[in-house]
Formats: sequence, C-alpha cells, structure tokens
Amino acid sequence: MPAQPDWRNRTKTADWARLSARARGRAARSNVSSRYERAHVEPFDDGWTNEDEPVEPLKTQTIPERPRTAITYNSSPDIHFDRTINPYKGCEHGCIYCFARPNHAYRGLSAGLDFETKIFVKPGLDAALKRDLAKKSYEVAPIMLAGDTDIYQPLERELKVTRSILEVLDAHNHPVSLITKSAMILRDLDILQSMAERGLVSATISLTTLDNKLSRRMEPRASAPYRRLQAIQQLATMGVPVNVLTAPIVPGLNDEEIERLLESAKSAGAERAGFVMLRLPLEIEALFEEWLAENFPDRAARVMNLVRGMHGGKAYDSTFGHRQRGSGPYAQMIADRFAAASKRLGLNGERRKLRCDLFRRPVADRRQNVQLSLFGDASEGMGAAQN
Repeated sequence: MPAQPDWRNRTKTADWARLSARARGRAARSNVSSRYERAHVEPFDDGWTNEDEPVEPLKTQTIPERPRTAITYNSSPDIHFDRTINPYKGCEHGCIYCFARPNHAYRGLSAGLDFETKIFVKPGLDAALKRDLAKKSYEVAPIMLAGDTDIYQPLERELKVTRSILEVLDAHNHPVSLITKSAMILRDLDILQSMAERGLVSATISLTTLDNKLSRRMEPRASAPYRRLQAIQQLATMGVPVNVLTAPIVPGLNDEEIERLLESAKSAGAERAGFVMLRLPLEIEALFEEWLAENFPDRAARVMNLVRGMHGGKAYDSTFGHRQRGSGPYAQMIADRFAAASKRLGLNGERRKLRCDLFRRPVADRRQNVQLSLFGDASEGMGAAQN
C-alpha cells in the first residue's frame, strides 16, 4: 500500500485555494484518496486554472443502499450495547474528529470531504428491521440507534429514515437508545414520549463545547450548543430519560470546559454523563492536524503533543480499554475532573435499564412482508394489532 501524502508538505496552489473555497461550511480541508487506491489524487496548479471562474460550493450527494438486514452486532468491550442500527454512512455534520471517517475508504472514497458530501442512505431500512425482528432466533435487547454516524443529520429532515425505524420499534414495543448532536431529535418527540411512558427509550445528546465559534469550526453543520441544551431540556420535560456525552474531549482545546459543560447539561435536565477522549485513527490524524493548523496555529503543536502523550507517543492506540480514554498523567487528570464534577452534580448514577418484557415479535405473512402478531397478550401494553 503506497504511503499517504503529507499535507504539511503540500504547496497551496491556485487549485488548492479553489478547493478550499468550495469547502466552505465543511470541516475537512482536503480530499486525499482512499488508502486502498493505487493512485492518490491531490489538486495541483497545471497553469490552466481560471481564477475568475465562480467557485461553486460542494453539494451533498446521496447514494442509496438496499439493506438485507437492519441490525449490526458487535462484541466490543468498550461499549455497553451489542447491536446498532445506522441509517446513514457518512455525515453532513462534518465533525472533523469523527471516528467513522475512515469507513469511507472501504468504499473507495476519501475520509475527508467525500465523507461529508457523499452520504450512503438506506431506504427500506424499516422493512429490513421488521424482517430481523420477526426471526424466531431473535432475542430482544436494547438497540442503539446510531453509534456510527448521526441519525439526525440534515438529510433526515426530508428522508425520515430514522423516524421510520422508530415507528417500527414503537409498534413492537422494542427498547431503543438514541445518540445525536442534533436538535432535530425533537421532531420525533411524539414517538419518544410514548415509548418513554413504557420504559422503552433513553436519549443521549453529544455536547462538545459551549463555545459557538469553536463548535462551528469543529462540527460545522451540527446544531449549535444552545440548541442541544434546549433539546435536553425539552426531552427531560416530556419524560424522556436523557444523558449527556462530552465527546470528544480535545486536550488543549475544549478540556477547560468540562465542569461548565456538565453544569449546563444538569441544569437542562440531563440525568447521567459520560465522556470520550479524542480518537485519531488512520486518516483522521492527518485531517485533524490539517484542520488544527489552519484554525488554531498557535496551539496546534501543544494539542498534538498532549494527544500523543496519552497514547505512548502515537496519535492513536486501538487497544480496547485504552482507545477511548488514553493513559498517563494528563488522561488521568481529565478522568478525575470528570468524575468529581459528575459526582458533585449527581450525573454519575447507574445507566437506566430499558424494558425488554413488552416486546411483540412481528410474524411473516403472505399478504405482506411482515405484520404485527395477532396473538400477542393484551397485557403487554399494546393496543389492537395493526395490519
């Protein structure tokens, strides 16, 4: 596999400047080819660039995928759930730190601007989910809706794939947890409130910073911090259990906000808190360093030194138990501060358990793909079966 080009040695040509201009409103500053490609493509000045031509902004493209199944299983000891549903691959939010960026390389695309502008969408995911739930071998356990890219990214406003999944889970009394950094979650408050009344749902809002300028640079198309706090408040007011995740904590950039982040989340109604340290696997290291040098040149070296200090001199260590928290004095200081603030604010309680005993399995039917079972026990809390 050929070595990746080093962005630090790149000449800022006219073509590069045009690409940067097209990328306004996006976090990544480049679009280096996938690590699996035999050739790497970068903009260069061939002398034919017409600098007077208008620069068109990059537009988001959707690429449909027809899923055979909806649920993905995992066995990672670092997370508390064993199954997820991800309606989208790639994310318009464009968070520069997103750990899912390298997944685009498996599709021959860049982890840079391609990840933010070429979004794989799964229409028909609700039908695939019904098939999964209808299997006799299926054993109910809470599903994490997301876990890879955001389920409420801007495309969801029109496509409503996430809502279609919630409708299936609601109809079958299936427990679900959601995680997002978008206030769009409030659109589905009708379903979430109903499920909360049956003990079937919990939500987590990712809150990275309270600084609007930093948020706009680091996660350009995600909801502003104050909108996320409003979402926490509205969810909690309507009886939906809501947690806050401060992720990622970037040493030297947003770590000074830990206590204020937790205090704000608690005031809004969050009942539990967690955190994840910055992770820079594979292509994300170069993308993040490039972003950091452009946006925070005065502290770029310090931030990366702190990151490498938590991973044995490397930008990332994938070892389970280490990759999300790091190690060493600085990582321990962050963990201690977070634990102390969480305890003081009462955000360190046990994770809420969701009910699994109400689940009603769909059954296959010749007239249509899947319908609700007509033989469910009425005491399970559901109304009449739907056809």
